[in-house]
Amino acid sequence: MPELPEVEVVRRGLAAHVTGARITDVETHGARVLRRHEPGAADFAARLRGRTIREVARRGKYLWLDVGDEAVVVHLGMSGQMLLARPGDPDPRHLHARFGVTTGEGDPIEVHFVDQRTFGGLALTAVDQDGTPEPVAHIARDPFDPLFDPLAVARRITKRPSAIKRQLLDQTIVSGIGNIYADEALWRAKLHGERPGDRLTKPAVVRLLGHAHDVMSDALGEGGTSFDSLYVNVNGESGYFERSLNAYGRGGQPCRRCDTPMRREHFMNRSSFSCPRCQPRPRRG
Repeated sequence: MPELPEVEVVRRGLAAHVTGARITDVETHGARVLRRHEPGAADFAARLRGRTIREVARRGKYLWLDVGDEAVVVHLGMSGQMLLARPGDPDPRHLHARFGVTTGEGDPIEVHFVDQRTFGGLALTAVDQDGTPEPVAHIARDPFDPLFDPLAVARRITKRPSAIKRQLLDQTIVSGIGNIYADEALWRAKLHGERPGDRLTKPAVVRLLGHAHDVMSDALGEGGTSFDSLYVNVNGESGYFERSLNAYGRGGQPCRRCDTPMRREHFMNRSSFSCPRCQPRPRRG
């Protein structure tokens, strides 16, 4: 699933082209793309035509188009893509929604929602007084948010006995960090993901959150991490940060810090990668 850097790459690409644009037409295909929008396709299209996209916003892995007192929440799921096109361009495979928009210069463009695995979708929803869509309001702020408070997050983490990696992935504690960047931040911090939060100091957690911010910033600078053609920007281009990963996906390869073979461990139906020497497992008891 795309993590914060991949979603931010998409957000920036959309914002550069559709901020201030007027939605002229909406077309959806199939029921799954609007399964989170209970009133259905006709309602979705009718309520969006003529609206202006005031902002393309994001919190953690969640993306939305601000259209005033409502927002189009975009769930990218495992393979969702938001792609820019010109009217008349050939339709991409797995096209589920098409937005026709007109920019301030009067140029017509299209925004396509493409989803091969169909886990993603769209929904038009109300926003709260801060402009946050209701389905996103429970999500914690992410390390890129100007209002993110790492010390407050550290206080919360160090009160809980849950393993630190599980807490990093808990989107109600800190959002945007997924499996890839959790492993990368833990490697930089020389911490094993099973270390209980209540056995860490607040300064150690603040440093870890700083590493999470830095590694995601590095990834953003390279267009995100793309292991296949599903994770692309609005122009269909893949990111290159997978070449710079120090932990994730490197099981059996030498640690870039100490040359010890990296280990792969099962974790919540997926995998964790760490260095046995730099990131020793916590002692039990």
